[in-house]
Amino acid sequence: MSILVDDDTRVVVQGITGGEGSFHTDQMIEYGTNVVAGAVPGKGGQEVAGVPVYDTVHDAVSEEDADASVVFVPPAFAADALFEALDTSLDLVVAITEGVPTQDMAKVYRRLGETDTHLIGPNCPGIITPGEAKLGILPGNIFSSGDVGLVSRSGTLTYQVVDNLTQRGIGQTTAVGIGGDPIIGTSFVDALELFEADTDTEAVVMCGEIGGEDEEQAAQFIAQQMDTPVAGFIAGRTAPPGKRMGHAGAIVSGSGTGTAQSKIEALNDAGVPVGDTPEEVADHIEGFLS
Repeated sequence: MSILVDDDTRVVVQGITGGEGSFHTDQMIEYGTNVVAGAVPGKGGQEVAGVPVYDTVHDAVSEEDADASVVFVPPAFAADALFEALDTSLDLVVAITEGVPTQDMAKVYRRLGETDTHLIGPNCPGIITPGEAKLGILPGNIFSSGDVGLVSRSGTLTYQVVDNLTQRGIGQTTAVGIGGDPIIGTSFVDALELFEADTDTEAVVMCGEIGGEDEEQAAQFIAQQMDTPVAGFIAGRTAPPGKRMGHAGAIVSGSGTGTAQSKIEALNDAGVPVGDTPEEVADHIEGFLS
């Protein structure tokens, strides 16, 4: 099994006629993802990589029976694209766009709460179920099918950890890059809940970083709600307080939470071993599965 995407997922690409959209549409199709449509206002009737383009997401869903979208739309227009996607019957929306204004995402988040749609991102690499489908910019060649789930705020960390797992012959059910912005659609807890319910996921990797309290909340959920073993990694141990590191959400305010140490301690208290390196994370997963 997997979470959120599989080989039956029918994808519409919002922003398919742009440089990033067209390039990654080719990559997704080459991987085997069932990309059935594109959606760009005013571009209806065109084709990109053999995929029909519609003026609206609604038209793409109606004509091609799409149930998921990937958003490659510039930051200034990303919120409008997300509102459009949320106004349809899509099960999943993946927002790759970086730099979406926080005020815009606050409005999108409120609208999201009125729907049954899962939103991943923004500012994320996407989601992949190895051998079945990838939605986003993840390098499919490093992933392999197996029984370990992965959820991460960082795309780079996702790639490092997955490469270590794959090199050891440890495959993945699904890997989700949730994004590093202050306001995102899918939290650690959301993803962990899905992995806990997936009977084929035998262990989970959670890669976090400084800033916010999502990892501490995840630790509480793991301690109270999860039987599936989890191994963790926290980036930003040497980051100075008050300085944003890489992601818009990766900033420590000095309130006593949000630091690498506070997150590591919370996870350890929940019984989650936290590796000092991606290699150590793979060691812990190997131990769970042996």
